[in-house]
Amino acid sequence: MPNPVAVTIALSDDEREQLQAWSRRPSSAQALALRSRVVLACADSPGESNGQIAHGLGISRNMVTKWRNRFAVDRLDGLLDEPRPGRPRTIADADVERVITTTLESTPKDATHWSTRSLAAELGLSQTAVSRIWRAFALQPHRQDSWKLSRDPQFIDKVRDVVGLYLDPPERAVVLCVDEKSQIQALDRTAPVLPMLPGTPARASHDYIRAGTSSLFAALNLATGTVIGSLHARHRAIEFKKFLATLDREVPADLDVHVILDNASTHKTPTVRRWLLAHPRFVLHFTPTSSSWLNLVERWFGELTTKKLQRGTHRSVRALNADIREWIRTWNDNPRPYIWTKTADQILESIARYCIRINDSRH
Repeated sequence: MPNPVAVTIALSDDEREQLQAWSRRPSSAQALALRSRVVLACADSPGESNGQIAHGLGISRNMVTKWRNRFAVDRLDGLLDEPRPGRPRTIADADVERVITTTLESTPKDATHWSTRSLAAELGLSQTAVSRIWRAFALQPHRQDSWKLSRDPQFIDKVRDVVGLYLDPPERAVVLCVDEKSQIQALDRTAPVLPMLPGTPARASHDYIRAGTSSLFAALNLATGTVIGSLHARHRAIEFKKFLATLDREVPADLDVHVILDNASTHKTPTVRRWLLAHPRFVLHFTPTSSSWLNLVERWFGELTTKKLQRGTHRSVRALNADIREWIRTWNDNPRPYIWTKTADQILESIARYCIRINDSRH
């Protein structure tokens, strides 16, 4: 018997556009993506047999034949999965709409937000139904994030200045991200910390004894990721001036020093200004107010907190300082610079979109 001739596939512009969109699915609906690639290959290679196309895609010939023929009959609809037999839906579209609108547009009388149980009782649905709808529409009333927009009149100029240093640092210069982590408490638990066991996490007493505080001045080198740190009992302008002198000693004399820091009053006192006039290679770049996220050393402070301070126990400030110094030395043995990727325009556009969003939210 002669081999059957494969049906010819001709695509309209709309069909090709839709198939290309389906074929680029990164993770979801991979079955649909593969079917789309099969049909596109059949249309783009009319002279090839189903076997040749199957070999090129790394699938079986029967699969190519199946989806070629189904597309020839039902077009795009033929690639979609048909409804599977099983239990019919128990949640009507009207119930879904009620759950969503009630969640987004109202609050219970006795709480600030709905729970699955309270909303189910309010609407006469099961808790499971409410939970499924919330998951389907990514609603999480129990969560609340924080946000704040800077009101700095020079916000745009400062963002462009700082991000410009990140993306295109000057030659023959070092860029340092500087800030203070003040009031680090030396805390000792009132009872020994119990170690982790199989099935049981490490346990520490909820109360503690305060042994004093320390303030860490830190400068993160943008290029190398190394950190220059200095610990002091207080965080006044005089301590900041001493830290600038430390940076002056640590950075080679033939390099300019661009310092990114926030608008704390200790950074702008007459004493600091006189020191800067006497050391013209130091140039300060201030982040906008309420924009600590723009200073990369804050990211490093986060690592210090989660990896060392958050669960650490220290019976004295001296022990706390020794622990911090040792952590900095360990970090500098294998420094990991943070890479800034967003341009100033991308940041400003993102903030503009967010402002439009919150202005349209009617809250």
